[in-house]
Amino acid sequence: MEPDELLTLVEVHLVNVLGHDSGRASVSFLGTDPIDVLRFGPDAEGLIRYATLGMSRAPMSGSSELTTEGPRAELLLSVRGAQDSVLRRLGVLAASPGVEGVVISAGAGLDLGEPLWDGARFTAVLVGEPGGLVSDLEGVQFLPLLPMTPNEAAWKRVHGTEALQERWLAQGCDLRDPARPEADLR
Repeated sequence: MEPDELLTLVEVHLVNVLGHDSGRASVSFLGTDPIDVLRFGPDAEGLIRYATLGMSRAPMSGSSELTTEGPRAELLLSVRGAQDSVLRRLGVLAASPGVEGVVISAGAGLDLGEPLWDGARFTAVLVGEPGGLVSDLEGVQFLPLLPMTPNEAAWKRVHGTEALQERWLAQGCDLRDPARPEADLR
């Protein structure tokens, strides 16, 4: 299947699950194909979903060499209220497999080194398990992103993904709240 055909299927799948997009932006980096970031919502709960479209164009290989083998994925961020300055930052994360040769998978921590959106306390994301809100399609996984503060990201590196998720759960952290306090890591 040609990459453009795959992206069309991915977009149709996203629209079938999340409804028509309420906005989009395209992000390009030197030497890479553009990444679109689509905004869906708000839904009845006031949640906005941001989904990348273009990361799945090529399989992730763990190197900068082109390959036909490897997983394909798109990224999905759910947040309460519009945070449209996240669009470029999601494009950066989605371009990282092609630019840096990384494979993004569940449990990975991705650090932007800057706020995830303007004014955010979150500078990193934890990649969640696929198959939740948006099911897999034609070998493409939809990976949810969970915002992390710098301290949470550092704590995750020492104690692991599962330990951080247990902290969030035990403390009732709403990971979709753009103003949520940092988890107690003591």
